[in-house]
Amino acid sequence: MSSRGAELAGLAALLADRTRADMCLALVDGRAWTAGELARHTGVAASTATEHLNRLLAGGLLIERRQGRHRYVQLASPQVAELLESMVTHLDPPRPTVTNLRTATAAAALANGRTCYDHLAGRLGVAIADAMTTQDFLDQDNGFALTEAGLTWLTGPLGIDPATLHATRRPLARPCLDWTERRTHLGGAAGAHLCRRLHELDWITRVGTGRAIRLTPKGESALQTLLAFDPSALQPPTPHPATAAADKPPAK
Repeated sequence: MSSRGAELAGLAALLADRTRADMCLALVDGRAWTAGELARHTGVAASTATEHLNRLLAGGLLIERRQGRHRYVQLASPQVAELLESMVTHLDPPRPTVTNLRTATAAAALANGRTCYDHLAGRLGVAIADAMTTQDFLDQDNGFALTEAGLTWLTGPLGIDPATLHATRRPLARPCLDWTERRTHLGGAAGAHLCRRLHELDWITRVGTGRAIRLTPKGESALQTLLAFDPSALQPPTPHPATAAADKPPAK
């Protein structure tokens, strides 16, 4: 076996465990979590969570940060987040088990808008990418690249420092296939800075404590003005009649 093959097999083994996979997917929200939080999230004992985290740290998927007596972990890089999201898109479209109003609301919020590590995803992320494409700010047909007009829009009306867009080895714009929409949203450095700036302007806000994001009324108005954004793009798709019939519970 080649050395690269052995490394790939080792990476696959790290994610082959359900608990470790759940931990990594939780960390795609871009935040640092404690071992205790991840233990509760995955339903394992604290000692078991620590063992799994140590393997993920040793394997390079996570990094550790310490603040006083507290230990936090997060994904090692945006590239790890992109790898995880890319792998998830190979699965069947998610059909969350809805057991009550709370889980139904949480699932709807994630589908409407969420962070994909440090950029926007869900219907909101896809709709913004579509609007940028319509305005010729983003070219999705020739290498998925920001146009000159797109750079001007980001650094002009949005006020993003142009130096920060190029102060990283990350691609400026990267297509990221959305695992709920099965369409592309904007990743890369531009996607990260756009998400951060929309937060700073209070155009988007978190829903609860998870990774769900919603567009604020202020943000909706601003994006309509600056991007010709269509709010109707955030409406859930109408289910196909055959799908709706399959999901309908049998008559008693």
